[in-house]
Amino acid sequence: MNSIISPHLKAILLALLVTFLWSTSFILIKWGLTEIPPLTYAGLRYILAFVCLLPLSFTKKNKQAIKNLERKDWLKLILLGILFICFTQGSMFMGLQLLPSVTVSLWLNFTPLVVAVMAIFLLKEYPAFLQWTGAVLFVIGIFTYFYPVRLSDNQSLGLIVMTVGVLANSGSAVLGRDVNRSGRINPYIVTLISMGFGAVVLLVVGITLQGLPSISMQNIIYLLWLAVVNTAIAFVIWNYTLRTLSAIESSIINGTMLIQIAVLAYIFLGEEISFKEIIGMSIAAIGAVLVQLKRRIKPKFNKS
Repeated sequence: MNSIISPHLKAILLALLVTFLWSTSFILIKWGLTEIPPLTYAGLRYILAFVCLLPLSFTKKNKQAIKNLERKDWLKLILLGILFICFTQGSMFMGLQLLPSVTVSLWLNFTPLVVAVMAIFLLKEYPAFLQWTGAVLFVIGIFTYFYPVRLSDNQSLGLIVMTVGVLANSGSAVLGRDVNRSGRINPYIVTLISMGFGAVVLLVVGITLQGLPSISMQNIIYLLWLAVVNTAIAFVIWNYTLRTLSAIESSIINGTMLIQIAVLAYIFLGEEISFKEIIGMSIAAIGAVLVQLKRRIKPKFNKS
């Protein structure tokens, strides 16, 4: 008996669920930052997510896969953890302490543009006309969102922090594709080792610089939800949907996060957004999606 929901529709619904979970992360982080310093908070989240994933490393297949890793593989995975967990996630948590959620989300959408440029030099992947069109639209959207530019000291610092995060996120995207493109290393192993190493470093830095405060039961629940549901489980579901959805479909679905975050921030955080900012955000979102629709012109290998 055929299922009422087709596999393709099921994958779309699951992907939308994941993007919603990821969007709620911005709200939960904002709430938790009232009590927990940003770097410590980020470190705790990813340490807990790593602990959730760790039991699977003891299967015979995964233990053998870890033993088969070469020295260069370990170096790449460690660097990936530093870029994606320490710098990208650390910057995002710090950015959320200094900026509205929508601004942080919008700034993170610079990543596809930076990746497209970096890929030209590092991976010999050349953007098509559609990507350059998307890049122009994104920049127009950014200018529309921020014009006229009136930033406080905290907002200026927040944008500097988020720029560091965008560069780190872009670097981790390029490095992640370099690690995964051959298909030689299991994606679980890539996630486990990079997340584990990055989370330990981030937590140590966070506690050293910002301390470890007493955490209320409410924020412990937020932390557990972020780590278990929005990180460990959500990533597993997202990877499952990639078996069915094309890169274009995944990019478009992922692009809906900007709108979701704006709505959630308005409802739960009282963050107002003007009509001009909505227009700018919409133009930027369209541009960011266009940049991701066709990642390269001269591919010599498949990547994910």
